[in-house]
Amino acid sequence: MSDFSEELKGPVTDDEVETSVLTGAGMHFPWLQTYIETVAIGGKRKKDFAQTTSACLSFIQEALLKHQWQQAAEYMYSYFQTLEDSDSYKRQAAPEIIWKLGSEILFYHPKSNMETFNTFADRMKNIGVMNYLKISLQHALYLLHHGMLKDAKRNLSEAETWRHGENTSSRGILINLIQAYKGLLQYYTWSKKKMELSKLDKDDYAYNAVAQDVFNHSWKTSANISALIKIPGVWDPFVKSYVEMLEFYGDRDGAQEVLTNYAYDEKFPSNPNAHIYLYNFLKRQKAPRSKMISVLKILYQIVPSHKLMLEFHTLLRKSEKEEHRKLGLEVLFGVLDFAGCTKNITAWKYLAKYLKKTLMGNHLVWVQDEWNSRKNWWPSFHFSYFWAKSDWKEDTALACEKAFVAGLLLGKGCRYFRYILKQDHQILGKKIKRMKRSVKKYSIVNPRL
Repeated sequence: MSDFSEELKGPVTDDEVETSVLTGAGMHFPWLQTYIETVAIGGKRKKDFAQTTSACLSFIQEALLKHQWQQAAEYMYSYFQTLEDSDSYKRQAAPEIIWKLGSEILFYHPKSNMETFNTFADRMKNIGVMNYLKISLQHALYLLHHGMLKDAKRNLSEAETWRHGENTSSRGILINLIQAYKGLLQYYTWSKKKMELSKLDKDDYAYNAVAQDVFNHSWKTSANISALIKIPGVWDPFVKSYVEMLEFYGDRDGAQEVLTNYAYDEKFPSNPNAHIYLYNFLKRQKAPRSKMISVLKILYQIVPSHKLMLEFHTLLRKSEKEEHRKLGLEVLFGVLDFAGCTKNITAWKYLAKYLKKTLMGNHLVWVQDEWNSRKNWWPSFHFSYFWAKSDWKEDTALACEKAFVAGLLLGKGCRYFRYILKQDHQILGKKIKRMKRSVKKYSIVNPRL
């Protein structure tokens, strides 16, 4: 890829663009430009700038989709001519398109290297000054990906102080984003310092110096991140970092305010993680159960299959409010509606136990409300003969829990229930007998209920 790097550093002459295309391996393909032109004009030899570049872009996109990085790199050399397009709109859009395509190619090309990517990024920043901030940010992320933290921080600092053109709202957001990523790097340093501090005794002579260093880094991080997280958007890593520092310094009210705004501000997009962060914070602070229920209730509406729904069920089950206990049943059914949760033995254990408790408490209507909308598809989805054999073979404990639920909902005639009942298992024998008695007594298809 060294020839590719040299070509990026030096200008391409008109003759080179006319007659050939230079590949990433330093090879010329005289046929490539002709082929592009031929396809673009339907076999005619007439050159047409717009058609040629349009066809070239299509070839690049196809090569990218097929992960043909060398071929995509070859086409890119021809596509550079869009920077001289007579159409001002296309000419202005060209730098960003070239950057996106070129950076993708260089990221995955087997012969690419750090020097090549950096040279390309610097060149594109200067060609498309309107995209300077965006390219600088993406360049910094590339450097971070390769563990070059100091270079990434320097890149972000240069972008932060860059001034050109009008101060638009989109530019302001980019500046905030650049500052926030710089803050994340400072947070990384802060975390290491905090770890170093935790290993020192307060009487150690170095403790005060390290503590002051930790404080200085937290102040810089807070200043860089706080502005961004006030702008509507999804800022998960920045919010988590900021809240961790607020908690570390004992500002729990400030941390809760940040998380509450992030979760409930209507200007922000719906974000399950915002409610997860708030719930975990309240849990750490041993907040009242009612507060945690209110947070998880919203998460349930967004992601009813989330793993925290089992904790939500536990909170609802322990509540003194009947509406909460009824919702606790709904939540369990909701979790098991999803294919990814069908093997979740904890969910089946909870449902088996709670179904029996609900029926013993004379709340048959609660169960019927949930079952009526599922009785046409749950039997084949969960309780078929095939699943009975498969579950018993893979996990006998899971099969027993599911069989109990199947018996309560479908009665002793359910094929899943009957198959598990017939199995000879020394350890689970007593449990299966108890299950049989409970199904006979509490099944919702039992006329006595």
